[in-house]
Amino acid sequence: MRYLIIALFTLQLFAVDASLKIEKDVEQRSRFSVVDMSGGSAGGLGDKFFNTMISDLKISGHFLPDETHHRESMQSDIVAPNLKSQEYVLKYSLSQAGGLSISVKLFRATDASLVATRDYAIPSAEKYPFLAHKVISDINTILQLPDISWINRYVIYSRYTGVRKSEIIIADYTMSYKKSVIRGGLNLFPKWADKEQSSFYYTSFGDALPTLYRINITNGSKSRITSSQGMLICSDVSSSGGKLLLTMAPDGQPDIYEMSAGGGSPSRVTNFAGIDVSGKYADGDRSVVFVSNRLGYPNIFKQSLGGGSVSQVVFHGRDNNAVDTFEDKVVYASKEGGGTFNLYLTNTGGSDTRPLTSSGSNQFPRFSVDGSTVLYIKQSTGSSSIGITNLGSNQTLLFPFGGKVQSIDW
Repeated sequence: MRYLIIALFTLQLFAVDASLKIEKDVEQRSRFSVVDMSGGSAGGLGDKFFNTMISDLKISGHFLPDETHHRESMQSDIVAPNLKSQEYVLKYSLSQAGGLSISVKLFRATDASLVATRDYAIPSAEKYPFLAHKVISDINTILQLPDISWINRYVIYSRYTGVRKSEIIIADYTMSYKKSVIRGGLNLFPKWADKEQSSFYYTSFGDALPTLYRINITNGSKSRITSSQGMLICSDVSSSGGKLLLTMAPDGQPDIYEMSAGGGSPSRVTNFAGIDVSGKYADGDRSVVFVSNRLGYPNIFKQSLGGGSVSQVVFHGRDNNAVDTFEDKVVYASKEGGGTFNLYLTNTGGSDTRPLTSSGSNQFPRFSVDGSTVLYIKQSTGSSSIGITNLGSNQTLLFPFGGKVQSIDW
């Protein structure tokens, strides 16, 4: 096993699928142009950096970005006449001299008044997408729009590389930049341990028993949490980071357990002579939503962590095999025939259900840290993509992705 400490980033837009609601809400978004004043100082990053910012502007749901790559040979505070129809113009100069640095100026287009200036620098040009994300999320904050800092976050996933072999990878939300952090052996089910993404849990199958570990990506330290016969998966972490939901099968039948993040004995949450898996905290960490075959097929249920009866959450479909939660929101994957799995958004009361996808095989749905967007993997006509759906604007972006994902977290 080799452990690496990394930073991450993003890259180009692959495809866009905008719903009718986007067309109706166009007037609520700001028209936005980006002007590149880098000249030759950006090296080979010119188009890539520009495209990264355009992708971020689109998925924010707050802007209508002009996709033309405007360039100016000299740095200027003048807004060109052809850009006066925009609401904002962002001018930037990117340089690879001594690492990577950028100077940014945001103008109100109509009168060329200066709204804000920012300067950034990072030591490695390899990290340019992370720099682009930071610029756009800061501009969004300057304009006092709802937070989009989720675009700066890590995605962590595991994929199979051979017989009883896998690797755990940290990537940006578009999967354009990927870095392996654990290699060798069979290491699966990575799960972020905290909102700051300083640590993650994963299950190693290289020991005598499946063993849950926690790795700190800041200092590289590794600690053993627990071991169990059969199945052992950390499916969720409480909002405080102090509690874990585990899927365990010490007696051969999988159930949901809860335990302290510091270790100790797990307490059983569900007790069913069937399959209970994939527990997720909900309703302010007072209940758990999970997948069970209690009806003879996989479906989504809820139970209070204080005990009590189990209630059905989803009344749609007969094969609902993947779920994630954010507060009282629930997103799940439902099989609809012909290999199609679509994603649906509902709540823990099972009301206000609406579809998020309409074609292909869509799996591994994961809410962003603020619940505003959903990440998932889409298989369609022989290709694989990462999908990002903004729940507020209903806009979806798809980014190309290859490889067989075993588990993913955001």
